Amino acid sequence: MVCKVSLVPFGAGLFFIGNFIMTDYNILIIGAGPAGSTLARLAPLGLKIAVMDKSGLEGERPKPCGGLLSPDAQKFLARSELTLPKEILVTPQIFAVKTIDLSLGKIRLYQRSYLNMDREKFDEWLRSLIPERVTKINARCTAVKRIDGGFEANYRENGEDKSVTAEYIVGADGANSIVRRTFFPNVKIRRYVAIQQWFSGREIAPFYSCVFDRATSDCCSWSISKDDYMIYGGAFAPKGCRDNFNAQLKSAQKRGFEFGDKLMDEACLVCRPQRPREIISGGNGVLLLGEAGGFISPSSLEGISWAMRCGEYAAMAFETRDPCAEYRAKTQKLRFKLFLKMLKCPFMYNPILRRAVLLSGVKSLKHI
Repeated sequence: MVCKVSLVPFGAGLFFIGNFIMTDYNILIIGAGPAGSTLARLAPLGLKIAVMDKSGLEGERPKPCGGLLSPDAQKFLARSELTLPKEILVTPQIFAVKTIDLSLGKIRLYQRSYLNMDREKFDEWLRSLIPERVTKINARCTAVKRIDGGFEANYRENGEDKSVTAEYIVGADGANSIVRRTFFPNVKIRRYVAIQQWFSGREIAPFYSCVFDRATSDCCSWSISKDDYMIYGGAFAPKGCRDNFNAQLKSAQKRGFEFGDKLMDEACLVCRPQRPREIISGGNGVLLLGEAGGFISPSSLEGISWAMRCGEYAAMAFETRDPCAEYRAKTQKLRFKLFLKMLKCPFMYNPILRRAVLLSGVKSLKHI
């Protein structure tokens, strides 16, 4: 047990002034994806920390994701002096994005440098970097609430209902965050259903394809070869999402996509913030990281780099007197960058503007 505390800087670490309200931990992190794992790895010494994550549990499936590590995410790992194990990478590696508008029948190539990887193995690797001093609870969080001196989280483990308490609670639990929904119920972030299917075989000319089809979605889809497999996924409005996904697959086939045998089907909610007010850092003892707080690119749905930076800023914030205020201040730059992404969206998703951009060929590698 630890006391309810005020955090006071002391040299490179921290000490605590207790007021005799006891909790199990100083910090409880819900979710151990890129955001939660990064915070757990970088959190200051001297804090008692637990991270609760549902990965690996029966019935839990990997999150649908294109599995591409963006240049921003690569820069973050470089600054952290981390190198990827080769087991995480898959073939082929990608140097261009093939942008396809199914409605227009127009294709452009744009140079980009992504690392093609196995997303499930990447998350496992990040979790492996969490130090032993952090308590790991492999369970699904079923409820959270505020109590005297902090917070309580309920979970079920080995058929038994359990609970844990902490002074601070961190929501790093994705688009459907139980932490955000509980403590900030009035914050509504626009959400889509991401659907992804795995097929046997690979494209004859493998590329990362970014697909637009205004008939089925006002967001984007993706197609990527991974070793001996091919994935096709996209984000769709919840109503009629499965029908629209299937219709888009048929349109893609008419445009030359070839799919082998379907091996796996994945789906989950994904956030796509439309306005600055949909991005929230938390407050009053609650921190929201990554997609739980709306920190995800509204233009590309890339979330790994934003999540890891949120984790880093949260770790830095816990070195100060007021972690919530400090975290909000540090994430201001992320919110501004996301606002710029929002301004970019019309040029990608407005059919008239997208048509003009594609027909112009601006910054494309060549005409196809």
